[in-house]
Amino acid sequence: MKNYHITGIENQIASLRAALLQHPIYAQLNSLEALKIFMEHHVFAVWDFMSILKTLQIHLTSTSAAWIPSPYPNARKLINEIVVAEESDVDSNGQPASHYELYLQAMKECGADVQPVHRLVSKLRLGFQAQEVLRFNSAEINKVALRFLKANQAILKRNKTHEIAAAFTFGREDLIPDLFTQIVHELHAKTGKFNAFVYYLNRHIELDGDEHGPMALQMLIDLCGHDEDKWQEATAASLEALQARLEFWDGILANIKELVAVDSLTAH
Repeated sequence: MKNYHITGIENQIASLRAALLQHPIYAQLNSLEALKIFMEHHVFAVWDFMSILKTLQIHLTSTSAAWIPSPYPNARKLINEIVVAEESDVDSNGQPASHYELYLQAMKECGADVQPVHRLVSKLRLGFQAQEVLRFNSAEINKVALRFLKANQAILKRNKTHEIAAAFTFGREDLIPDLFTQIVHELHAKTGKFNAFVYYLNRHIELDGDEHGPMALQMLIDLCGHDEDKWQEATAASLEALQARLEFWDGILANIKELVAVDSLTAH
């Protein structure tokens, strides 16, 4: 029997989820240039997903040398499984690679610019905190991606495990992999490119098995329990995450349309 709080969240987010699934951006991803713009923005979401995942790993598993068992066995199993899949997968040649690195391979294959996200990661390698890098935009991230990252960092900053878990469960990266897969397969057939992106998407679908969805919901049930305040906060965080994704899609679409308009003027 489904938890009535979970049903309540699903009802609350239904309109936002529908807006994402039916977003007009997908119809615009019909050319190499449009997909390059999309990937140059979306790579920041791929990086950001790992920030959410690793924060949950810190909260829900024991990451210190003096190991103690986590009180959330379902959650720690889910998070550790996803960390392995996301951080320690293999590329198309069988070499170890994270999904972030697979995405970079896909970007390079189609000529997308990887330097902006490299600047972000380089700042973090130097020891800067993500919140400070984003606050001052010292990595010079485009404003559309920056707004999305700041929205998700705001959830992490509140440091409430149930809120982070809700954003992860209902606003995670593979909300719509099937739609992307269809688009990329069509472009691949037309251009012969996107082998790496097709591989990346297929790995997401293969590794995000049927059991992960129910496990994520159980994680949220365990974390919120019978605390009505936590359930309200989890609902709000879910809406917050999906609204940020919708605004992200809107911003990317606007940038793609700008490209189409410029190309049209140039053609005339």
